[in-house]
Amino acid sequence: MRSMSDTLARLAKLRAVQQPAWPSTSKLVDLGPFGSNPGMLEARIHVPSELAERPGMVIVLHGCAQTAAAYEHGSGWSRLADEYGFVVLYPQQTTQNNANTCFNWFVPGDIRRGEGEALSIRQMIDTAVKFHHIDPARIFVTGLSAGGAMANVMLATYPGVFAGGAVIAGLPYGCASTVPEAFNRMRGHGLPSRAKLQSRLRLASDHDGPWPAISVWHGTGDNTVVPSNGQSIVTQWQGVHGVDPGDASIHMGEGHTIISWKNPQGIVAIEHIAIAGMGHGTPIDVAGGYGRSAPYMLDVGFSSTLHSARSWGLTPSFEKRNPRTVDIPSGTTSLSAAKVVRPQAEAGGIQKIIEDALRSAGLMK
Repeated sequence: MRSMSDTLARLAKLRAVQQPAWPSTSKLVDLGPFGSNPGMLEARIHVPSELAERPGMVIVLHGCAQTAAAYEHGSGWSRLADEYGFVVLYPQQTTQNNANTCFNWFVPGDIRRGEGEALSIRQMIDTAVKFHHIDPARIFVTGLSAGGAMANVMLATYPGVFAGGAVIAGLPYGCASTVPEAFNRMRGHGLPSRAKLQSRLRLASDHDGPWPAISVWHGTGDNTVVPSNGQSIVTQWQGVHGVDPGDASIHMGEGHTIISWKNPQGIVAIEHIAIAGMGHGTPIDVAGGYGRSAPYMLDVGFSSTLHSARSWGLTPSFEKRNPRTVDIPSGTTSLSAAKVVRPQAEAGGIQKIIEDALRSAGLMK
C-alpha cells in the first residue's frame, strides 16, 4: 500500500518531467475575463475557424501534474472540434491553488454550488456561451483523475447545465473533505454506502431532473484511483436516473467492456466502460487519429474522446437521441450491433455485474 508521502512524491516527479505548459502546437487561447472567479482558476478555449451554426461545447478538465495545453495536446479534443465545429473550453488549475495542479475536488468550499472552483467553471461556461453563441442544450463535461472528479462535481452541482458527462478515472461526488480522506478514497478505502452516495448527489443542487447522461471510464489496472471508485460513481447516479441496477446491457469490445443502463424512458443514461489492464490515464487511439501518447495519455486503441463525442451527438455514426430542450439529456450510444446479455436483478449489485462481465470477456480472473 502506498503512503500519502509516496503518492505526493510520485506526482511531483511526474510534474517535473511533464510537457511544457504551452506546447508549440497548442491551439488554445485565453478565454478572457469570466466573472468574479472565486476559485482563482484560469481558462483556455479552442474555437474552430468554422463553427456550426449553433455549436455545442465540451468542458475538458485536466488531471494532476497536467496543464490544459498538455491535455489538449494528448486527448485529441481540439482536432475533433475542428472537424465537427464545436467549441472546447479548458479550465486550468494553478500552482497557487494546488502545488500539483490538481483541481480541488474534495475541498468543501470548492465543490459546492455557487462557491469556489465549481462557480469559477460555471462562470467560464456562461462567458463562452454568450460570446460564441453556444447551444445551451449541447454542453458537456469530461475530465481525468482530479479533473474527472471535478467533472462529477460540475454534473452534481449544476446538472441543468449539462446534457452529459464523461468521468475518467475519477471519484464520487462528496466522498472526501480532507487530504487524508481524499487519498484513502483514491485507494478505495472508506467509500460511502449506496444510500450516502445517492443522497449527496441529490443534495448538491435543487435540481429535479431530467439529469445529464453520464459515462464512467476506468482502467482495470489503475492503482492510483482504484476501479471501485468508478463503480461507486455509477451507483451514485443510478438513483437520480431511476435505473434498475440489475438490468444492464453488456457490450464486449476488443480490450474493453461497456455496461449500460437505460432510464424508464428507454434512453441510455449511464455507461460504465472498463479498459482491460489499463493503468491511470485517459484512453486514446493514436492510430485512429485522435490523441498523442504522453504521461496519463494511454494508447489502448480505443478513444474516450471519440466515443464520448459520438455518444453526445457531436459527431456522426452513433444513433442520436430525440431532439431536446435545455435540461433534457442528449446523445446516446447505440449497442444494437453488440452482443447483449441481461443479468437478473438478483445478480448482487453493480460490482458483481461489472466483475461478471469482465470475467466473461476474459478481462478479469
